[in-house]
Amino acid sequence: MDASALQADPQLHASAMLARPIRRLMVSNRGELVPRIARTCRRLGIRCLALVPQDQAGEWWARQADETVALATDYLDAEAVLDAARRASADAIHPGYGFLAEDASFAEKVERAGLTWVGPPASAMRALGDKASGRQLAESVGVMVLPGYHGPAQDDQSLSRAAERLGLPVLIKPSAGGGGKGMHVVTELSRMGETLATARREASSAFGDDRMILERYVARPRHVEIQFLIDAHGNGVHLGERDCSLQRRHQKVIEGSPSVAVDEGLRAKLGEAALKLGLAAGYMGAGTAEFLLDDGQAYFLEVNARLQVEHPVTELVTGRDLVADQLAIACGEPLGIAQQAVRWAGHAIEARLYAEDPWAGFLPSTGHVLDVRWPSGEGVRVDAGVGTDDLIGTRYDPLLAKIICSGADRSDALRRLADALDATSILGVTTNRGLLRSLLDDPEVQAGEARTDTIERVWPGHDDARPMQRVLGAAAALLSQSQSQSQSPPAIGVPLGFRLNGPPTVRVRSGAVEQMASPDPAALAGMNWIVHGETIHLDVEGRAFAVSLASGPTVESATSRAHRDSGVGPAVIAPMPGQVRQVLVAPGDTVAAGAALIILEAMKMENAVTAPASAKVGRILVDVGDQVQRGDVLVEFE
Repeated sequence: MDASALQADPQLHASAMLARPIRRLMVSNRGELVPRIARTCRRLGIRCLALVPQDQAGEWWARQADETVALATDYLDAEAVLDAARRASADAIHPGYGFLAEDASFAEKVERAGLTWVGPPASAMRALGDKASGRQLAESVGVMVLPGYHGPAQDDQSLSRAAERLGLPVLIKPSAGGGGKGMHVVTELSRMGETLATARREASSAFGDDRMILERYVARPRHVEIQFLIDAHGNGVHLGERDCSLQRRHQKVIEGSPSVAVDEGLRAKLGEAALKLGLAAGYMGAGTAEFLLDDGQAYFLEVNARLQVEHPVTELVTGRDLVADQLAIACGEPLGIAQQAVRWAGHAIEARLYAEDPWAGFLPSTGHVLDVRWPSGEGVRVDAGVGTDDLIGTRYDPLLAKIICSGADRSDALRRLADALDATSILGVTTNRGLLRSLLDDPEVQAGEARTDTIERVWPGHDDARPMQRVLGAAAALLSQSQSQSQSPPAIGVPLGFRLNGPPTVRVRSGAVEQMASPDPAALAGMNWIVHGETIHLDVEGRAFAVSLASGPTVESATSRAHRDSGVGPAVIAPMPGQVRQVLVAPGDTVAAGAALIILEAMKMENAVTAPASAKVGRILVDVGDQVQRGDVLVEFE
């Protein structure tokens, strides 16, 4: 680590000499985290190595590190990760978040291999990183937890009895891992068995561990968390709170710091609890203690024994670089800062840009990234994980980038984030940008009164025709330009329709929609678009549209449209790419509208494909384990 780099950047952790210097750091992770860690490494004179499986070799994020290291299998294969580190002559591993980041046995293997582990000791990970043992430790040191069950008995009957004792509703949570995966609310004991089965599958897929805990479900709490640092010498400080109440399916969407619900007294209380837990566990490194606030009472949830996705908001309000802090602690350095020296200035807020479709039940989005446009300006930070030509599939987490803005106060930060999201565009893949932008305009969010159920209550979650009409009008205008040559035309030759005393029209297709459209140049205002081959790709509030010329109407297309309009079709198709995890019906079954037919897994989450209407099942065209693409026929009806 270059000492001059530390002196040149006041945000970096000041240090003198490292006991165990890191020269080659391998990040055993992917996506936006790799470029973010690489930025700090470059300032510190460390070579950053990106660990890249074959299916990610061409992705933008992989090229942002100083070197790439091939991964033979996947990120959950500890032996393959260690083999890659040895081949690359790495002297340290940063696990990031997800995958093996909170696997204590992996931390032990890293250290036995003679490498520096950038994270807490395995003993602390077992005591705190696991939700069951974390609850036990919290109870032993007097930190309040929600009523729950974290016992060793994991059979359905034991868990059902525990849920009955707690009283419904209860929240099922994987003991390992995080990120909202595998978490489900149970409101009826009769659904306990099937919900546990789903939760176990998701937990096994995401974390390799299907143990569960139960907690009494709190309907409308705030979710706040405390960032803390503890060095190898027993020194610890907390860096204040982040408000993470804006969530969907227990996955955070927008986070900010500080929280309007936390005053100095509560901040000190939560910070003390976080440090008490960390020191009792023998923690070392950066960690996050999560709490629920309900009716003035704070309940401990868990400690995330790693760097958090939302760490940038803490960096912006405290002026620290948490990755530099992690590296310094891993090298044996003392913190060099006392609690009374920690200062907070202004406000910061982060929005997570996901590859998902909020207008279609938040189904995962896939596609080819044709163009990206990121915001810039005062108080704007972008931690990007994708670039032009990347392919977005369903194998990995849907997080594409984080847009983070800071300001003198919360209203200033919110305004900058709204402007930054307006300037953001990813062409070719639908994102949740429209949802994010809508949330920032919501009065509850602006007032700082958001709860964990806010998104569920305020987002309509349904499609409407207005964006499509705008898209078709804009596309027709672009196609018209190719005829008139009045502007630089798209590379598409289009014969326009002619109507007496009316504007020219063109027959276009976008997804399942095919119709004649009149040019509407005004619809292009503020819209990003690109021509790729014979198709125009447009971004409207984060929604990806692909528009091309359509052939004339046929008997088959009219029949298909009639089926769609009536709500009954001869078959059910896959709404997204994914792997078939369950087939719930058999040929000859009669199903009601809305009945689950197939369970697809995409991005480590399960999604049910349902019947559009009452019908009798004919052929089933997939088996468990099959990989399907969006539009593939799954079930035919008689």
